[in-house]
Amino acid sequence: MAANPQVIAFDVFGTVVDWYSSIAAEVDALGLGVPGGPFALAWRAGYAPAMERVRRGELPWMRLDDLHRLILDRVLAEFGIGGLDDDAKSRLNKAWHRLDPWPDSVAGLQRLKQCFVICTLSNGNLGLLTDMAKRAGLPWDCVLSAEVFQHYKPDPETYLGVARVFDLEPAQVMLAAAHQADLDGARACGLQTAYIERPLEFGPDRPKDVARDPRNTCHAVDIEDLARQLGA
Repeated sequence: MAANPQVIAFDVFGTVVDWYSSIAAEVDALGLGVPGGPFALAWRAGYAPAMERVRRGELPWMRLDDLHRLILDRVLAEFGIGGLDDDAKSRLNKAWHRLDPWPDSVAGLQRLKQCFVICTLSNGNLGLLTDMAKRAGLPWDCVLSAEVFQHYKPDPETYLGVARVFDLEPAQVMLAAAHQADLDGARACGLQTAYIERPLEFGPDRPKDVARDPRNTCHAVDIEDLARQLGA
């Protein structure tokens, strides 16, 4: 294994927090007449295409909160949901600020924090990530976001930006994520990579393939396991 990194940057949605269960529960609680799980999946499915529209210049740069709202308006129409005013839509859109952590996340991050600098590297905007961390008790040393770099992952500017922020070589930074495409982007920029298994990220009816990829520096069942592997 390579020498331990100095900084571990974490993807957040799906890796540290359980977006599917959290969004589904909020939608169910609103009594909109549709099941929360499919609604959550449809909302999330609009995420990558919306960011690609920004990359192509079809949309100006905007925070993920604003992209989430664009997607929400479309998904509400697709599910035939009407009658929500702008305030109600804004409250629902901020459900992404209120995502619950996976059971191992807080304890695992606290262990890693004793030995490493830990930060976010998320497409979520700064306000979203800060609200989420405050509510969930996520003990970040630093909150970094696509908003800082004006690029969404997997653009190289995001991964290399973390190294620049901390004045490190890319190989001294590790990205921890539950998404191989994210790790592929980081690895291509010279970062170490740690895969975190989250087989139920998309809910119990859509289990993920969490097979080991030997290109990653670490493969961990959860964040506490990653801490153990790194000696924290």
